[in-house]
Amino acid sequence: MTTTQGIKIDSATRQRLSALAANKGRTPHWIMRTAIEQYVEREERFEREKEEDAARWAEYLLTGEAIPHVEAASALQKLTL
Repeated sequence: MTTTQGIKIDSATRQRLSALAANKGRTPHWIMRTAIEQYVEREERFEREKEEDAARWAEYLLTGEAIPHVEAASALQKLTL
């Protein structure tokens, strides 16, 4: 289900949006909707990562267990090859 949501933008931004949409062969609506979707996805991913980091830190504080530097560096080296 979709609903309409209004947004106020200044005239300069509106002109830039219209020019970008024309350049891409898209509508300003498509550009705005896509930008909002991408922003929300990026921010949700960031929030999930923060939660994961907090959980990892809490686990470390409880156990004191960590991956040794040599092991982590070796794994990273394999990824770059």
